[in-house]
Amino acid sequence: MAQKKIHCDCLDTIKPVRDTLDVINGKWKVPIIISVGVGNERFTDIQESIPGITPKVLAKELKDLEQHKLLKRIIIDEYPIKISYQLEPYADTLTPIIYALKDWGINHKKKVME
Repeated sequence: MAQKKIHCDCLDTIKPVRDTLDVINGKWKVPIIISVGVGNERFTDIQESIPGITPKVLAKELKDLEQHKLLKRIIIDEYPIKISYQLEPYADTLTPIIYALKDWGINHKKKVME
């Protein structure tokens, strides 16, 4: 019976972690969130702030983040039309996770370089 409890406890952790990774997984989503969070609102500004990202990939990732309610696409009805991106308040819930990942990455690099 104890083995079954351990298995359930494991799944209770694995499933939500997997759900989280499904949303923020990949090479580009967290960097995009960081870029928009520090004030890059225009497509070209976001692209220029993230080395190596292509316009096609950026457009796809922005749509994904918008669908997950982490990012808002704002259309400014002028001529020419301007589009900007802002983080939704819900994206703030990722801030402690992003800083934890940053700290872990710094410490991991030190550990590997020992």
